[in-house]
Amino acid sequence: MLDAADDILVNVSGEVEPCRVYVGPDVSAPISERALVVVDARVARQHPDRVPAGPCLEIAGGEGAKTLASVEVLWRFFADHEADRRTMVVGVGGGTVTDLVGFAASTWLRGMPFGFVATTLLAQVDAALGGKNGINFLGFKNQVGLVRQPSFVTCDPAFLLSLSARDYVAGLAEVVKYALIGSPGLLELLEDSVDALRDRDGGVLARVVRASVAAKVAVVQADPYERGYRRVLNLGHTVGHAYEAVLGVNHGEAVAAGLIDACELSVRRGLLDPAVTVRLRRLLEALGLPGRLDAPSSALSAALRRDKKREVGQVFFVFLRGVGQPVVESVPLDFLDAYLDGSAGGGA
Repeated sequence: MLDAADDILVNVSGEVEPCRVYVGPDVSAPISERALVVVDARVARQHPDRVPAGPCLEIAGGEGAKTLASVEVLWRFFADHEADRRTMVVGVGGGTVTDLVGFAASTWLRGMPFGFVATTLLAQVDAALGGKNGINFLGFKNQVGLVRQPSFVTCDPAFLLSLSARDYVAGLAEVVKYALIGSPGLLELLEDSVDALRDRDGGVLARVVRASVAAKVAVVQADPYERGYRRVLNLGHTVGHAYEAVLGVNHGEAVAAGLIDACELSVRRGLLDPAVTVRLRRLLEALGLPGRLDAPSSALSAALRRDKKREVGQVFFVFLRGVGQPVVESVPLDFLDAYLDGSAGGGA
Protein backbone atom coordinates (compact mmCIF):
# COMPACT_ATOMS: atom_id res chain seq x y z
CA MET A 1 0.00 0.00 0.00
CA LEU A 2 1.40 3.41 -0.93
CA ASP A 3 1.30 6.18 1.62
CA ALA A 4 0.89 9.89 0.92
CA ALA A 5 4.64 10.34 0.50
CA ASP A 6 4.59 8.07 -2.52
CA ASP A 7 2.04 9.92 -4.62
CA ILE A 8 2.79 12.35 -7.45
CA LEU A 9 1.08 15.73 -7.30
CA VAL A 10 -0.30 17.57 -10.33
CA ASN A 11 -0.53 21.23 -9.36
CA VAL A 12 -2.51 23.31 -11.86
CA SER A 13 -3.45 26.94 -11.29
CA GLY A 14 -7.21 27.39 -10.94
CA GLU A 15 -7.91 23.91 -9.62
CA VAL A 16 -9.26 23.67 -6.06
CA GLU A 17 -6.64 21.13 -5.04
CA PRO A 18 -3.86 19.15 -6.71
CA CYS A 19 -4.54 15.88 -8.44
CA ARG A 20 -2.81 12.99 -6.67
CA VAL A 21 -1.44 10.14 -8.79
CA TYR A 22 -0.75 6.87 -6.98
CA VAL A 23 1.49 4.30 -8.68
CA GLY A 24 2.21 0.82 -7.37
CA PRO A 25 0.70 -2.48 -6.25
CA ASP A 26 -2.44 -2.54 -4.13
CA VAL A 27 -3.00 1.21 -4.25
CA SER A 28 -6.38 2.29 -2.97
CA ALA A 29 -8.25 5.33 -4.21
CA PRO A 30 -9.20 8.09 -1.70
CA ILE A 31 -12.91 7.76 -2.46
CA SER A 32 -15.60 9.52 -0.46
CA GLU A 33 -18.66 7.75 0.92
CA ARG A 34 -20.90 9.63 -1.54
CA ALA A 35 -19.17 8.29 -4.64
CA LEU A 36 -20.88 7.13 -7.81
CA VAL A 37 -18.94 4.53 -9.78
CA VAL A 38 -18.84 4.12 -13.56
CA VAL A 39 -16.95 0.99 -14.58
CA ASP A 40 -16.05 -0.79 -17.79
CA ALA A 41 -18.20 -3.93 -17.75
CA ARG A 42 -15.23 -6.11 -18.70
CA VAL A 43 -13.20 -4.77 -15.77
CA ALA A 44 -16.15 -5.41 -13.45
CA ARG A 45 -16.18 -9.06 -14.54
CA GLN A 46 -12.41 -9.54 -14.36
CA HIS A 47 -11.74 -7.61 -11.13
CA PRO A 48 -14.98 -7.60 -9.12
CA ASP A 49 -13.09 -7.18 -5.84
CA ARG A 50 -11.28 -4.07 -7.15
CA VAL A 51 -14.37 -2.03 -8.06
CA PRO A 52 -14.97 0.71 -5.44
CA ALA A 53 -18.12 0.52 -3.34
CA GLY A 54 -21.11 2.67 -4.15
CA PRO A 55 -23.91 2.89 -6.71
CA CYS A 56 -22.39 1.47 -9.86
CA LEU A 57 -23.09 1.86 -13.58
CA GLU A 58 -21.46 -0.64 -15.92
CA ILE A 59 -20.77 0.54 -19.46
CA ALA A 60 -19.11 -0.91 -22.52
CA GLY A 61 -15.53 0.27 -23.02
CA GLY A 62 -13.84 1.06 -26.32
CA GLU A 63 -13.92 4.11 -28.58
CA GLY A 64 -17.56 3.39 -29.42
CA ALA A 65 -18.47 4.47 -25.87
CA LYS A 66 -17.30 8.06 -26.31
CA THR A 67 -20.51 9.49 -27.74
CA LEU A 68 -23.16 12.05 -26.81
CA ALA A 69 -25.57 9.16 -26.22
CA SER A 70 -23.20 7.69 -23.62
CA VAL A 71 -22.88 11.06 -21.92
CA GLU A 72 -26.66 11.20 -21.60
CA VAL A 73 -26.66 7.74 -19.98
CA LEU A 74 -24.18 9.00 -17.38
CA TRP A 75 -26.12 12.22 -16.78
CA ARG A 76 -29.28 10.17 -16.15
CA PHE A 77 -27.31 7.98 -13.72
CA PHE A 78 -26.22 11.10 -11.86
CA ALA A 79 -29.77 12.43 -11.81
CA ASP A 80 -31.25 9.13 -10.63
CA HIS A 81 -28.89 9.17 -7.64
CA GLU A 82 -29.48 12.86 -6.89
CA ALA A 83 -25.84 13.74 -7.42
CA ASP A 84 -24.82 17.23 -6.35
CA ARG A 85 -21.65 19.27 -6.77
CA ARG A 86 -20.00 17.46 -3.85
CA THR A 87 -20.67 13.98 -5.18
CA MET A 88 -17.51 12.18 -6.30
CA VAL A 89 -17.66 10.28 -9.60
CA VAL A 90 -15.14 7.48 -10.03
CA GLY A 91 -14.31 6.13 -13.48
CA VAL A 92 -12.85 2.63 -13.50
CA GLY A 93 -11.42 1.49 -16.81
CA GLY A 94 -9.21 2.47 -19.70
CA GLY A 95 -8.79 5.74 -21.52
CA THR A 96 -12.19 5.75 -23.17
CA VAL A 97 -13.92 5.38 -19.80
CA THR A 98 -11.81 8.08 -18.16
CA ASP A 99 -12.35 10.48 -21.08
CA LEU A 100 -16.09 9.92 -20.95
CA VAL A 101 -16.47 10.04 -17.17
CA GLY A 102 -14.33 13.17 -16.86
CA PHE A 103 -16.40 14.93 -19.51
CA ALA A 104 -19.78 13.91 -18.06
CA ALA A 105 -18.80 14.80 -14.49
CA SER A 106 -17.34 18.15 -15.56
CA THR A 107 -20.50 19.18 -17.39
CA TRP A 108 -23.14 17.98 -14.89
CA LEU A 109 -24.16 20.80 -12.55
CA ARG A 110 -21.22 22.74 -14.03
CA GLY A 111 -18.77 20.36 -12.47
CA MET A 112 -18.61 17.51 -9.95
CA PRO A 113 -15.34 16.12 -8.56
CA PHE A 114 -14.10 12.96 -10.23
CA GLY A 115 -11.23 10.51 -10.03
CA PHE A 116 -9.95 7.54 -11.98
CA VAL A 117 -8.92 3.97 -11.32
CA ALA A 118 -6.90 3.44 -14.50
CA THR A 119 -6.93 -0.19 -15.58
CA THR A 120 -5.00 -0.16 -18.87
CA LEU A 121 -1.40 0.80 -19.52
CA LEU A 122 -2.50 3.49 -21.97
CA ALA A 123 -4.73 5.05 -19.31
CA GLN A 124 -2.12 4.80 -16.55
CA VAL A 125 0.64 6.55 -18.47
CA ASP A 126 -1.39 8.92 -20.62
CA ALA A 127 -5.17 9.06 -21.04
CA ALA A 128 -6.16 9.36 -17.37
CA LEU A 129 -3.54 12.05 -16.70
CA GLY A 130 -3.45 15.72 -17.53
CA GLY A 131 -7.10 16.75 -17.36
CA LYS A 132 -8.18 16.30 -20.97
CA ASN A 133 -11.73 14.93 -21.05
CA GLY A 134 -13.88 14.50 -24.12
CA ILE A 135 -15.92 12.50 -26.57
CA ASN A 136 -15.74 11.70 -30.25
CA PHE A 137 -17.92 13.42 -32.84
CA LEU A 138 -18.49 12.95 -36.58
CA GLY A 139 -16.07 10.04 -36.61
CA PHE A 140 -13.11 11.95 -35.16
CA LYS A 141 -11.49 11.53 -31.76
CA ASN A 142 -12.02 13.97 -28.92
CA GLN A 143 -13.66 16.67 -31.04
CA VAL A 144 -15.77 17.83 -28.06
CA GLY A 145 -14.13 18.25 -24.68
CA LEU A 146 -12.60 20.36 -21.96
CA VAL A 147 -9.60 20.49 -19.64
CA ARG A 148 -10.26 19.80 -15.95
CA GLN A 149 -8.05 17.81 -13.60
CA PRO A 150 -9.28 14.71 -11.75
CA SER A 151 -8.95 14.62 -7.97
CA PHE A 152 -6.87 11.45 -8.15
CA VAL A 153 -5.63 8.72 -10.46
CA THR A 154 -4.56 5.27 -9.26
CA CYS A 155 -2.24 3.11 -11.37
CA ASP A 156 -1.91 -0.48 -10.15
CA PRO A 157 0.15 -2.82 -12.39
CA ALA A 158 -2.04 -5.75 -11.28
CA PHE A 159 -4.78 -4.58 -13.63
CA LEU A 160 -2.42 -4.93 -16.58
CA LEU A 161 -2.17 -8.71 -16.20
CA SER A 162 -5.70 -9.19 -17.55
CA LEU A 163 -5.26 -7.05 -20.67
CA SER A 164 -5.13 -8.67 -24.07
CA ALA A 165 -1.65 -8.79 -25.56
CA ARG A 166 -2.61 -6.22 -28.17
CA ASP A 167 -4.10 -3.75 -25.70
CA TYR A 168 -1.15 -4.10 -23.34
CA VAL A 169 1.45 -3.55 -26.05
CA ALA A 170 -0.49 -0.54 -27.35
CA GLY A 171 0.16 1.27 -24.09
CA LEU A 172 3.90 0.86 -24.51
CA ALA A 173 3.82 3.23 -27.50
CA GLU A 174 2.95 6.14 -25.21
CA VAL A 175 5.73 5.09 -22.83
CA VAL A 176 8.20 5.22 -25.74
CA LYS A 177 6.87 8.70 -26.57
CA TYR A 178 7.68 9.93 -23.06
CA ALA A 179 11.15 8.46 -23.33
CA LEU A 180 11.72 10.38 -26.57
CA ILE A 181 10.41 13.77 -25.43
CA GLY A 182 11.88 14.03 -21.99
CA SER A 183 13.36 10.96 -20.34
CA PRO A 184 16.47 9.44 -21.96
CA GLY A 185 16.86 7.26 -18.88
CA LEU A 186 13.43 5.78 -19.54
CA LEU A 187 14.47 4.95 -23.11
CA GLU A 188 17.46 3.02 -21.78
CA LEU A 189 15.24 1.26 -19.23
CA LEU A 190 12.87 0.17 -22.00
CA GLU A 191 15.71 -1.11 -24.16
CA ASP A 192 17.18 -3.05 -21.22
CA SER A 193 13.82 -4.45 -20.07
CA VAL A 194 12.15 -5.71 -23.26
CA ASP A 195 11.80 -9.28 -21.99
CA ALA A 196 10.51 -8.17 -18.58
CA LEU A 197 8.01 -5.85 -20.21
CA ARG A 198 6.76 -8.55 -22.53
CA ASP A 199 6.35 -10.78 -19.45
CA ARG A 200 4.52 -7.92 -17.64
CA ASP A 201 6.90 -7.97 -14.69
CA GLY A 202 5.18 -5.97 -11.96
CA GLY A 203 8.32 -4.33 -10.60
CA VAL A 204 9.50 -3.13 -14.00
CA LEU A 205 6.01 -1.96 -14.91
CA ALA A 206 5.78 0.11 -11.73
CA ARG A 207 9.08 1.82 -12.60
CA VAL A 208 8.02 2.43 -16.20
CA VAL A 209 4.59 3.77 -15.24
CA ARG A 210 6.02 6.05 -12.55
CA ALA A 211 8.65 7.45 -14.94
CA SER A 212 6.00 8.06 -17.60
CA VAL A 213 3.65 9.73 -15.11
CA ALA A 214 6.46 11.98 -13.88
CA ALA A 215 7.33 12.96 -17.47
CA LYS A 216 3.74 13.86 -18.33
CA VAL A 217 3.09 15.68 -15.06
CA ALA A 218 6.13 17.91 -15.64
CA VAL A 219 4.76 18.95 -19.04
CA VAL A 220 1.17 19.40 -17.84
CA GLN A 221 2.19 21.61 -14.93
CA ALA A 222 4.22 23.80 -17.26
CA ASP A 223 1.33 24.25 -19.70
CA PRO A 224 -1.98 22.74 -18.48
CA TYR A 225 -4.13 24.16 -21.30
CA GLU A 226 -1.85 23.39 -24.27
CA ARG A 227 -1.07 26.99 -25.13
CA GLY A 228 2.50 26.18 -26.02
CA TYR A 229 4.90 23.70 -24.46
CA ARG A 230 2.32 20.97 -23.82
CA ARG A 231 2.18 20.38 -27.56
CA VAL A 232 5.31 18.24 -27.19
CA LEU A 233 2.98 15.50 -25.91
CA ASN A 234 1.65 15.22 -29.47
CA LEU A 235 4.87 13.64 -30.73
CA GLY A 236 3.78 10.92 -33.15
CA HIS A 237 0.12 11.83 -32.82
CA THR A 238 -0.51 14.10 -35.80
CA VAL A 239 0.04 11.41 -38.40
CA GLY A 240 -0.81 8.75 -35.82
CA HIS A 241 -4.39 9.99 -35.44
CA ALA A 242 -4.72 9.92 -39.21
CA TYR A 243 -3.63 6.27 -39.28
CA GLU A 244 -6.13 5.55 -36.52
CA ALA A 245 -9.00 7.18 -38.43
CA VAL A 246 -8.15 5.65 -41.80
CA LEU A 247 -7.04 2.13 -40.84
CA GLY A 248 -9.01 1.51 -37.65
CA VAL A 249 -5.88 0.33 -35.81
CA ASN A 250 -5.67 0.95 -32.10
CA HIS A 251 -4.19 4.12 -30.67
CA GLY A 252 -0.86 2.64 -29.65
CA GLU A 253 -0.22 1.02 -33.01
CA ALA A 254 -1.03 4.28 -34.77
CA VAL A 255 1.20 6.32 -32.46
CA ALA A 256 4.09 3.88 -32.89
CA ALA A 257 4.03 4.38 -36.65
CA GLY A 258 3.56 8.11 -36.13
CA LEU A 259 6.69 8.24 -33.98
CA ILE A 260 8.70 6.79 -36.85
CA ASP A 261 7.20 9.35 -39.23
CA ALA A 262 8.08 12.17 -36.83
CA CYS A 263 11.66 10.97 -36.61
CA GLU A 264 11.97 10.55 -40.37
CA LEU A 265 10.63 14.06 -40.92
CA SER A 266 13.08 15.35 -38.32
CA VAL A 267 15.92 13.69 -40.20
CA ARG A 268 14.76 15.23 -43.48
CA ARG A 269 14.80 18.69 -41.89
CA GLY A 270 18.35 18.14 -40.71
CA LEU A 271 17.38 18.11 -37.05
CA LEU A 272 17.94 14.49 -36.07
CA ASP A 273 20.66 11.88 -36.42
CA PRO A 274 19.23 9.00 -38.53
CA ALA A 275 20.63 6.58 -35.94
CA VAL A 276 17.82 7.65 -33.57
CA THR A 277 15.22 6.44 -36.06
CA VAL A 278 17.02 3.11 -36.37
CA ARG A 279 17.17 2.81 -32.59
CA LEU A 280 13.48 3.65 -32.27
CA ARG A 281 12.38 1.19 -34.92
CA ARG A 282 14.40 -1.58 -33.27
CA LEU A 283 12.77 -0.89 -29.89
CA LEU A 284 9.22 -0.69 -31.24
CA GLU A 285 9.57 -3.96 -33.11
CA ALA A 286 11.10 -5.67 -30.07
CA LEU A 287 8.10 -4.57 -28.01
CA GLY A 288 5.68 -5.87 -30.66
CA LEU A 289 4.67 -2.50 -32.11
CA PRO A 290 4.64 -1.59 -35.81
CA GLY A 291 7.48 0.45 -37.23
CA ARG A 292 5.36 1.29 -40.27
CA LEU A 293 1.74 1.34 -41.38
CA ASP A 294 0.55 1.50 -44.97
CA ALA A 295 -2.44 3.66 -45.87
CA PRO A 296 -3.51 5.65 -48.95
CA SER A 297 -1.85 9.06 -48.79
CA SER A 298 -5.03 10.75 -50.03
CA ALA A 299 -7.03 9.31 -47.14
CA LEU A 300 -4.37 10.30 -44.61
CA SER A 301 -4.30 13.85 -46.01
CA ALA A 302 -8.08 14.10 -45.71
CA ALA A 303 -7.88 12.92 -42.10
CA LEU A 304 -5.17 15.48 -41.30
CA ARG A 305 -7.53 18.21 -42.46
CA ARG A 306 -9.98 17.16 -39.77
CA ASP A 307 -7.34 17.32 -37.03
CA LYS A 308 -8.70 19.45 -34.18
CA LYS A 309 -5.30 21.12 -33.79
CA ARG A 310 -5.14 22.50 -37.33
CA GLU A 311 -5.16 26.29 -37.80
CA VAL A 312 -5.78 27.86 -41.22
CA GLY A 313 -4.00 25.22 -43.27
CA GLN A 314 -1.26 24.79 -40.65
CA VAL A 315 -0.72 22.23 -37.93
CA PHE A 316 1.65 22.20 -34.97
CA PHE A 317 4.04 19.32 -35.54
CA VAL A 318 6.52 17.88 -33.04
CA PHE A 319 10.01 17.20 -34.38
CA LEU A 320 13.05 15.88 -32.50
CA ARG A 321 16.57 17.26 -32.33
CA GLY A 322 17.56 14.27 -30.23
CA VAL A 323 16.27 12.10 -27.41
CA GLY A 324 14.77 14.47 -24.87
CA GLN A 325 14.84 17.41 -27.28
CA PRO A 326 11.39 17.93 -28.86
CA VAL A 327 10.79 20.92 -31.13
CA VAL A 328 7.30 22.20 -31.98
CA GLU A 329 6.83 24.04 -35.28
CA SER A 330 3.79 25.20 -37.19
CA VAL A 331 4.00 23.59 -40.63
CA PRO A 332 1.67 23.72 -43.67
CA LEU A 333 -0.49 20.67 -44.17
CA ASP A 334 0.96 20.60 -47.69
CA PHE A 335 4.34 19.84 -46.09
CA LEU A 336 2.90 16.67 -44.53
CA ASP A 337 1.06 15.82 -47.76
CA ALA A 338 4.35 15.85 -49.66
CA TYR A 339 5.93 13.53 -47.09
CA LEU A 340 2.99 11.11 -47.14
CA ASP A 341 2.95 11.03 -50.94
CA GLY A 342 6.56 9.94 -51.01
CA SER A 343 6.86 7.82 -47.88
CA ALA A 344 6.52 4.09 -47.53
CA GLY A 345 3.96 4.61 -44.75
CA GLY A 346 1.61 6.63 -46.93
CA GLY A 347 1.57 4.68 -50.13
CA ALA A 348 -1.01 5.35 -52.83
